[in-house]
Amino acid sequence: MIKILDQLHRKIQFEKTPMRIVSLVPSQTELLCDLGLEEYLIGVTKFCVHPHHIKTKVSVVGGTKQIHIEKIRALHPDIILCNKEENTKDIVADCEQICEVHVSDIFTLEDSLELIIQYGILFDKGNEAFKLVTKIKNGAEDFKTFIQNTTPLKTIYFIWKNPWMVAGNNTFINYLLNLNKFDNCFGTIERYPEIELKQRKDIDLVLLSSEPFPFKEAHKKELQECYPNAKIILVDGEFFSWYGSRLAKAFNYFKQLRSNL
Repeated sequence: MIKILDQLHRKIQFEKTPMRIVSLVPSQTELLCDLGLEEYLIGVTKFCVHPHHIKTKVSVVGGTKQIHIEKIRALHPDIILCNKEENTKDIVADCEQICEVHVSDIFTLEDSLELIIQYGILFDKGNEAFKLVTKIKNGAEDFKTFIQNTTPLKTIYFIWKNPWMVAGNNTFINYLLNLNKFDNCFGTIERYPEIELKQRKDIDLVLLSSEPFPFKEAHKKELQECYPNAKIILVDGEFFSWYGSRLAKAFNYFKQLRSNL
């Protein structure tokens, strides 16, 4: 018997290891594959791009906010994996009519490590989960040593254009910004606020994320006029917003990023 509380403290129970998995979260799809569970995936979203071939091997059941519930039902899953931020309450409720649903809720590194351990328990991948958690912890500790004597930079992290939106407080992005000593200019505002562009000379750094809006070099000039003293760079949004196994690579990326500023 497998019994576990997901990250919303909802009870999940199985008589045996669930073998047919639907993942409605891209970073969790990547995590499952890195834990050695690719062969058990039967459904993913259209945004599940890692590993790059996954959508050619399993059914695509919609996006993260809009799913094809009957398509999922026809797959006869044992478990559906969701996330509080990525998926809606209605999606979770609809999926619960089909089978057990695990919901993750990630704000910190510790939350991500807890999720990895939970997947290790659920899918009988305890050894693989332990190795991955250890690798991420070691990378995080090494990065904390690397970053401790660096100067904090007053930073804005853009995620969208028209309307202009930034990462605020109570987000995993904000947590990783703080870890990098990027002092989030909008860290006192919840979630992902819309902002008006205006000239500010007190900003040190502007980060333009590759996702969900695909910022390009052309956008830098427009923002440079608003933030004349800031360094404006494009960053890989997956390293700032994807949790799970992506974190095993993230701290080396952050080192390179910081070293180039």
